Amino acid sequence: MGEEKEEKEEKEKKDENNSAGDANDGIKEYGQMDLKDNLSDHHIYLLSIIGEIEGHECLPSNTKTTKYEHVLPRLASIEDAKDVEGVLLLLNTVGGDVESGLAIAEMIASLSKPTVSLVLGGSHSIGVPLAVSTDYSMIVESGTMVIHPVRMNGTIIGAQPTYDYFQQMQDRIIGFITGHCRARKERIEELMMSTQMMTKDLGTILVGEQAVAEGLIDAVGGISDAFRKLNALIEEKQKHR
Repeated sequence: MGEEKEEKEEKEKKDENNSAGDANDGIKEYGQMDLKDNLSDHHIYLLSIIGEIEGHECLPSNTKTTKYEHVLPRLASIEDAKDVEGVLLLLNTVGGDVESGLAIAEMIASLSKPTVSLVLGGSHSIGVPLAVSTDYSMIVESGTMVIHPVRMNGTIIGAQPTYDYFQQMQDRIIGFITGHCRARKERIEELMMSTQMMTKDLGTILVGEQAVAEGLIDAVGGISDAFRKLNALIEEKQKHR
């Protein structure tokens, strides 16, 4: 009996170490974490989008990136998981690949679980659709959002179809943004094409409360506010059931 007890305790200890290792690997490799044992007793999934959003081409190894091929399957598993009750999205991104960013934003917006986003540092360019894709969005006081026209690197063919494609892509971005926040389409276009703020470039930088005043973000707040709002949304959904 003594040997069996020792074997059982050793196995439980090993399982605990493996679980801790899996959680640490998730943070290290993907910026993701399961929050189960918490104050609210709600199972929340923490997802962070940081650095540059990588698309179909790999960025240099010294560039901090969020890979969409990691995020999309994770979002699908969150939607299919019966125990995950809500998602907290942390954002500090300079933007990146437009198609990949929009794909992530569309998946977040289509989740049936309550979602809250929190902009920390910044959510620039294609990070703007990501910030507004959740049920409720927040930004810290010093957080920034940069809105500018679509830009592409590499060889650009200066022909009318190229400009038409740029306009179509920009319309998709504006359509998504205005469909998920209080800002008007005309105002977003105005902010995109502004020449008053960004030297030698088009666009607008909004800081904290300015993003709320423009209707892009719902409220200014920090991590505790984001958790409080997400827990409230989860409890509200449970009541409706």
